[in-house]
Amino acid sequence: MSDIQQLKKIASQVRRDIVRMVHDCQSGHPGGSLGCADFLTALYHHAMKHDNSFKMEGKGEDVFFLSNGHISPVWYSTLAHAGYFPKAELATFRQLNSRLQGHPATHEGLPGIRVASGSLGQGLSVACGLALAKKMDKDDKLVYALTGDGELQEGQIWEAVLFAAHNKVDNFIVTVDWNGQQIDGSNDDVLALGDLEAKWKAFGWEVLIMDGNDMQAVVDGLDAAKAKTGKGKPVVILMRTEMGAGVDFMMGSHKWHGKAPSDEQLADALGQLEETLGDY
Repeated sequence: MSDIQQLKKIASQVRRDIVRMVHDCQSGHPGGSLGCADFLTALYHHAMKHDNSFKMEGKGEDVFFLSNGHISPVWYSTLAHAGYFPKAELATFRQLNSRLQGHPATHEGLPGIRVASGSLGQGLSVACGLALAKKMDKDDKLVYALTGDGELQEGQIWEAVLFAAHNKVDNFIVTVDWNGQQIDGSNDDVLALGDLEAKWKAFGWEVLIMDGNDMQAVVDGLDAAKAKTGKGKPVVILMRTEMGAGVDFMMGSHKWHGKAPSDEQLADALGQLEETLGDY
């Protein structure tokens, strides 16, 4: 699927799912999830070659890892809309005995999840390992990973970045959710990241910058990233997003990193988001 309007419809429904899921259990992370809805929608419905019957080893298909696991609502909704499990199961988010835990986990056996994530900094290492394994197995498919910009303050990220470049892991596309916000405030106030484009280039990566809240730009950016694979360097997309994108009172503030909306705020949010595919 590559029709931009259809992708926008899916992303709108994903955003509705996010605010309802977080509201219903009064727990979770809506801000970053909303900001990444366009990206995850385009990734699963346009860019990746994947199989929703789900095989853990991921042989012969593109594979995605969510490193910033706290934005699980957007991933769960995306997986449900891509046919990995019934959309009705989204109603169990963060409930006891649910497969949809607050951070993605594997022991519940939720299709689409290959590694537990939420301890920030680890996802790139895992994803890089699988990408290298695919190269060794002569599997021509790609490995994708998403990380938060605040997550780049973790030292393990840069170990993985060095490793991937040194080993020419050129079937690996990392996207950074570059919204400038983290749980305690802006990145600049907590620990400034400096010139990210220059940093990644200095570490030996191909670097692209894209608008993560414009569907056409996301599709074009993912296509451009894929075109740069197989040329000796891993690829990173620095993706400019707005925390809370699509819901005006959540946008641009770190305060919605991990806060659930009230009944009134839910109604306000849903009034701003078109119901396109039916609520779960």
